[in-house]
Amino acid sequence: MCDIYTSADPIHYEQRTRSMRIHGVVTSIRLENLCWDILARIAAKDQMTTNQLIGKLYEEIVERRGGVDNLSSFLRVSCMRYLSYVAEQQEKDHLMLKQPAVADSDEASTVVEVSDEALTAPLRPAARLHRLDGKRARQA
Repeated sequence: MCDIYTSADPIHYEQRTRSMRIHGVVTSIRLENLCWDILARIAAKDQMTTNQLIGKLYEEIVERRGGVDNLSSFLRVSCMRYLSYVAEQQEKDHLMLKQPAVADSDEASTVVEVSDEALTAPLRPAARLHRLDGKRARQA
């Protein structure tokens, strides 16, 4: 059961300290490597550097809450919230059967027709997918 966690590469949970300037004040932030990687991913998605992202998050938490007692903890929680959001979006996409279209000129696209009744039926996900599988149609 815990293999997905215990088999993680130790490099992910090793900590790294970075110094950065936030509003003219030099501060050190110590986070696990995986957190730094997630922050870098968020920053890239928003077209900024990791330092810019952290500065922006700091500004917003100060504006909203008046300050932050533990910036490192806040950043860890921000990473978890981001991953949780991504997982929720993927789950919603899966449940709504939003499958990316396969762009291949030799093959027809697969279209899934789903009734409102099928989406609201209290079925387990595996049973729902099996039930919907019979409703697939080919589009010419």
